[in-house]
Amino acid sequence: MRILILGGDGYLGWPTSMHFARKGHEVHAVDDYLRRRAHEEAGTDSLTPIGASLPARAEAFREVTGLEIGVTEGDLTEWSVVERLFREFQPEAIVHYGEMPSAPYSMIDREHAVFTQTNNVVNTLNVLYAMAELAPDAHLVKLGTMGEYGTPNIDIEEGYIEIAHNGRSDTLPFPKIPGSMYHLSKVHDSHNIHFACRIWGLRATDLNQGVVYGIQTDETKLDERLLTRFDYDEVFGTALNRFCLQAVIGQPLTLYGKGGQTRGYLNIVDTLQCVELAVLHSAEAGEFRVFNQFTEQFSVVELAEIVRHAGSEVGLDVRIEHVDNPRVELEEHYYNAKHTKLMALGLQPHLLSETLIESMLETIGRYQDRVIVDHIQPATRWRGVRERSPG
Repeated sequence: MRILILGGDGYLGWPTSMHFARKGHEVHAVDDYLRRRAHEEAGTDSLTPIGASLPARAEAFREVTGLEIGVTEGDLTEWSVVERLFREFQPEAIVHYGEMPSAPYSMIDREHAVFTQTNNVVNTLNVLYAMAELAPDAHLVKLGTMGEYGTPNIDIEEGYIEIAHNGRSDTLPFPKIPGSMYHLSKVHDSHNIHFACRIWGLRATDLNQGVVYGIQTDETKLDERLLTRFDYDEVFGTALNRFCLQAVIGQPLTLYGKGGQTRGYLNIVDTLQCVELAVLHSAEAGEFRVFNQFTEQFSVVELAEIVRHAGSEVGLDVRIEHVDNPRVELEEHYYNAKHTKLMALGLQPHLLSETLIESMLETIGRYQDRVIVDHIQPATRWRGVRERSPG
């Protein structure tokens, strides 16, 4: 199958590109290095060393495996780039990671909010028009986020909910309560993709993904040059990755507020599994299919306790500290999200274990000299605009 990976230089896009190439598919990866530029702007970097460019990474992959990954360096918000990609590659499946993926980044200020929404919404619109005009039978697999739903006081269904109202009933998209300008951009994407499926007969799967952890896949373990990035900073780092790094460098694990915030989590290996299952089991023409993509639910406190115990097993003195929450969110709440559809397709979860945590701690220790300590603690505040003093 010809598979186009949008955002192929990213944390998930690069492992996905390698995974499909090793499975025998014809893979073409696209990126404009947005995430690298955002790190340069902030003075941060991946803990793990990554290749100088996407072509350099693809060449290293070819040297290690003998397999090719096609590469385009280009901006998906430019129609000429997207049109040329679709005309020349003629994708049968499109895996869409190609967006600014950070809630804190989108909340820094007006400029970052406008950029996040413009970049994410416009590039997805370009992809939809390219599909409609040049690849109407292709299948779009869009990486969404569980953050689109927010934390409602009811069970979260997979994309749709049956509603009875005033004696009538219907199945409608599940309500969305996004918690940042980034999450709001993903809601816009979902609406636009749903519209394109209804009106143009496109086929798409929306993978509402939980928080991903880990960096080791079958491909990244082949050679250090094939590593994916490991972000721990307050803008791009996820909770579990950040906790593991703090444990290694001797910082307290910083929990925002009470720490009862509960989310869905999954191993990076399961991300690859889920994306592959979605690609190999296509949606039907006109169908906008939604899967909730995670394997376990944890509160932030529970994660911190798991890391503390795993750290003690390898001789680390791990402390937990509650700090003021920079976000506007419920710190204690009901959370029960359904996630059965990918299991029905054959997902075999790799659940979080202390053995895995210990492996992550070992990897972090190997690259500890690359840690930029000044960028771990939260600096971006959700109410920053309102709290800024006039003048």
